Amino acid sequence: MRTVIGRFSPQVFAIMRFVVGLLFACHGSQKLLNWPPGKMHPPIASLFGLAGIIELVCGILIAVGFLTGIAAFIASGEMAVAYFMQHFPHGPIPLLNQGELAVVYCFLFLFIAAHGAGVWSIDDAMMRKR
Repeated sequence: MRTVIGRFSPQVFAIMRFVVGLLFACHGSQKLLNWPPGKMHPPIASLFGLAGIIELVCGILIAVGFLTGIAAFIASGEMAVAYFMQHFPHGPIPLLNQGELAVVYCFLFLFIAAHGAGVWSIDDAMMRKR
């Protein structure tokens, strides 16, 4: 199986980075722009407003692969803070406190920050130009 899928690892990673970045940006656009329409539309000058800015900007940066390491590290930190502020007070087990998505995003972004943008990214294109 590894020989079949393994040779496409860089491309699969790029697709994952793109999809995860866009999904994260959607959380920010829902908070800031109320798109897609949701329950929450916080003021920008609030903790949730700051979270929306981080989610929208970092999500787009991660998706296109620009300043990916920094954006992913910031997004990972935001998700760690979100987990401990919003979910952990309801118990330490993510499955029971509805914190699974925050934990998954946190560790996905930490992995992306450590791995770098990879192929099909602005970061990669800029490195090849040098």
